[in-house]
Amino acid sequence: MSSINTNRAAMTALASLSMTSAKLESTQQRISTGLRVNSATDNAAYWSIATTMRSDNSSLSTVTDALGLGAATVDVSYTALNSSITTIQKIKDKLVAALQPGVDRTKIQSEITQLQGQLKSVANSAAFSGENWLSVDSSAAGYNATKSIVSSFSRGATGLTIQTITFNGNSGKLFDSANQSGILDKTSTTSNGNVVYSVSTLDISTLTTSAADTQDLQQMIGTVDGALNKMTSAAADLGSMKTRIDSQTSFIKSLMEAVTRGIGTLVDADMSEESTKLQALQVQQQLGTQALSIANQSSQSILSLFK
Repeated sequence: MSSINTNRAAMTALASLSMTSAKLESTQQRISTGLRVNSATDNAAYWSIATTMRSDNSSLSTVTDALGLGAATVDVSYTALNSSITTIQKIKDKLVAALQPGVDRTKIQSEITQLQGQLKSVANSAAFSGENWLSVDSSAAGYNATKSIVSSFSRGATGLTIQTITFNGNSGKLFDSANQSGILDKTSTTSNGNVVYSVSTLDISTLTTSAADTQDLQQMIGTVDGALNKMTSAAADLGSMKTRIDSQTSFIKSLMEAVTRGIGTLVDADMSEESTKLQALQVQQQLGTQALSIANQSSQSILSLFK
């Protein structure tokens, strides 16, 4: 039946053209963004997963920054501690030399004093980003002997979990201005002369060659050697910590790359496929436009019946 009120062919052609135009718009959006899931309307499940994974990846990037800051802090402390170990070894050598008969202990003390000043200088300069692990003030507000570095971030069934790498600051501090409990400023007392001293303040210039003073000197050597052992142990801990941080940094970078690949698998568009679809849809759109034009012209043929 021919009707001038209802052009069924034109309505069918228009509906087909609208569907083609919608598909063409969707394909063009995928090509322009590179994503087949660009919003929740495209695929709610995949979009939700990808959004959460992107958020986690951003947090992992922050963890990498924290690890970099921690690595720098540990490296500064380790370098300073290594330098201090070398200096302590020199002080020990000077004290052993002072045991020899006939040596001028005043001159030896002069050299030791310079080395002691160097120890304090190195410890004070071992700061990074306002944090110093070797020269501390344990009475300061907010002081915490346990040094923590963020090492990882994970999402589990119970929520978010932050892992940290810790270091016992008390085992590595050289000076503590609050109570002189550091390795180098902790005081001892000689058995014979009752001389109160620390590694950073000991003075042998007044010691004589008497048996009592010689025993006190040997006691000082033992104290310095004990400090050297503690510093060596602390340096080993810092070295192990630095190795762990480097390993964790490498792992986090690999994990971020894996998460990025996972997100891409869920939401990235196949550009080769989308390009093929685009060409096909453009042809369909042209044909649909022509079909609609023909359908609109068909109603005009009714006029010829009235001539």
